Amino acid sequence: MNSKILIVDDHPIFRMGMKELINQEEDFTVCAVAADIAEALNALKEESPDMAIIDVALADENGLDLVKQIHKDRKNFPMLVLSMHDESAWAERAIRAGARGYVMKKEASESVISALRGMREGKIHVSNNMVSQLLHKLQEDPQDQEKTTEESLTEREIEVYHLLGSGLSTREIADEMTLGIKTIGTYRDRIKQKLGLKNATELTRRAVLWTSNKSLQ
Repeated sequence: MNSKILIVDDHPIFRMGMKELINQEEDFTVCAVAADIAEALNALKEESPDMAIIDVALADENGLDLVKQIHKDRKNFPMLVLSMHDESAWAERAIRAGARGYVMKKEASESVISALRGMREGKIHVSNNMVSQLLHKLQEDPQDQEKTTEESLTEREIEVYHLLGSGLSTREIADEMTLGIKTIGTYRDRIKQKLGLKNATELTRRAVLWTSNKSLQ
């Protein structure tokens, strides 16, 4: 059984390396690559891939928006999400969006092929550490599982929040996400409003605490 793969990533060198890795396998063939959401949707129509590998960060777009869009139209289409961000902050969001797997980019060369094979069989692929976190969450007392206000944040807002909690300044976040400083400022204002925070100091303090807790889980 040979499965056709679509790779969606805005870094040409990474796309090239991933394509080479996958094409070495007898049961997989990369049928198309895309750098953004528009190219990806076009490739879905033109090439009819069986599966897709999608990066969370697509220039000024969010890969999870693509995942949601594809999942809406193709409920059973297997998608593997890649990200350089910590899985504790993004894996569950990716699965909820409709992906069937999540792999951190630093582990991609070791995990992608096994993830694709498992997903093809209908399995969900996350790391063993993430499985433990999710099972622990299920075991918690439902009365203690009040929905945290962080869950009201969009994927882009969570990304800004996570980077802020990691110690990056507004300018550094803008560089990391390839967005304007004013745009990051707008995201910060939205986050403060949603979390009921009064000022930048409270925002930074809460972001650091949230990010630290996620890394310890």
